[in-house]
Amino acid sequence: MSNEILLILNLIFVYGSVILWYYFLKEKGLYCWTVLATVAANIEVMILVDAFGMQQTLGNILFASTFLVTDILSELYGKKQANTAVNIGIMTSVSFVVLSQFWLCYTPAAEDVVFPNIVAVFSNTPRIMIMGLLVYAVVQKIDVWLYHWWWSFTSKRFGSSRKYLWVRNNGSTMISQLLNTILFTLGAFYGVYDGSTLLDIVLFSYIIFFITSLLDTPFVYLARYLHK
Repeated sequence: MSNEILLILNLIFVYGSVILWYYFLKEKGLYCWTVLATVAANIEVMILVDAFGMQQTLGNILFASTFLVTDILSELYGKKQANTAVNIGIMTSVSFVVLSQFWLCYTPAAEDVVFPNIVAVFSNTPRIMIMGLLVYAVVQKIDVWLYHWWWSFTSKRFGSSRKYLWVRNNGSTMISQLLNTILFTLGAFYGVYDGSTLLDIVLFSYIIFFITSLLDTPFVYLARYLHK
């Protein structure tokens, strides 16, 4: 199966899962999804693939789903609950990076065959996780603030607090995702890849984020429909 098909299926599964978790567990399900997505995205981001004629790291879709979560929480429950999800993601990142470093400190048994692979994956984790944590904290807070700024703007401009969900959804996510792409790529991969590869990662990652931001809008509408 090609990378392109896998990415499309991955997006459908991830965004669909957010809605399912919300449907069965309400806002608690969205908080739980934030934990899962935060851990998995920071592991997956270490994989570099070619797809749609672009070189990109994985983890983009999972990370984009955390913006979907905060947008749904902002829309249905308010800024406080959205910021709670952000704080949960921050605490998850801190706990996971500490735990993963404990794993590397153990002396494996002579019969162990897994430890070298664990070292290969998680020896790079601190830098990626720390940058992911810092960028996540800054960008997600900005995203929540932008969502409510756009909401206030459209409410005053058009006299409706319910209409123009797509404006506040995309207006907040696309700006914050651009900032996220630049800061995270430079912080996590500067010195690891050459300048040309870094530029490709920034450009193509943002293209992916831009597309995933557009595609998450129907899921925000669906969540609002289910909530109603």
